Amino acid sequence: MNPVRVLVVDDQELVREGIASLLGIQPGIEVIGTAADGAAAVEAAASADVVLMDVRMPGMDGVAATAEVLARHPSCKVVMLTTFDDDEYVVQAMRAGASGYLLKNLPAAELAAAVRLARSGVAQLDATITRRLAAALPDPGLLTPRETEVLRLIAAGATNKEIAKRLYLSEGTVKNHISRILQRLGLRDRTQAALYARDQNLI
Repeated sequence: MNPVRVLVVDDQELVREGIASLLGIQPGIEVIGTAADGAAAVEAAASADVVLMDVRMPGMDGVAATAEVLARHPSCKVVMLTTFDDDEYVVQAMRAGASGYLLKNLPAAELAAAVRLARSGVAQLDATITRRLAAALPDPGLLTPRETEVLRLIAAGATNKEIAKRLYLSEGTVKNHISRILQRLGLRDRTQAALYARDQNLI
């Protein structure tokens, strides 16, 4: 598989270059550039598979930049990487479409693993944040056994086509299952569904 092309975005030069240097020596990672603010990130994200985005930056902040990057480059994944362990930032970032929310104290190898998973469509949340948010999640008993199977496969990063093949269903049936899962659990999209499945130890 080709290396994951990563853009590192942070308004602090020392932090930005440090993250880029550490990631650049990790296997399967290619740092294609850095950006000092959200506006620069939007312009530089065209060739990136994954953008590591700081939350608080002057001008266009990370949340606004995430929404704009994904609007212009839908295949790109954005992972928030910040020092701010704040639930409100987490919620804003996920609503903007972020594929994860991690803290900067993460070891380089774990950050690289999160980047690889993000490209595959698997969302990552810092463990501390996950524990806090898990308490507010809906009861998994709301789902049927088949819906639970579909949810597990979503969390594993499977596409609708892959889920259909695995469970011997049509893609249309899989889409219907996913719609019901999101509705019953009060979730917005596949990313939230994947996070929910991991929080409930369904995978």
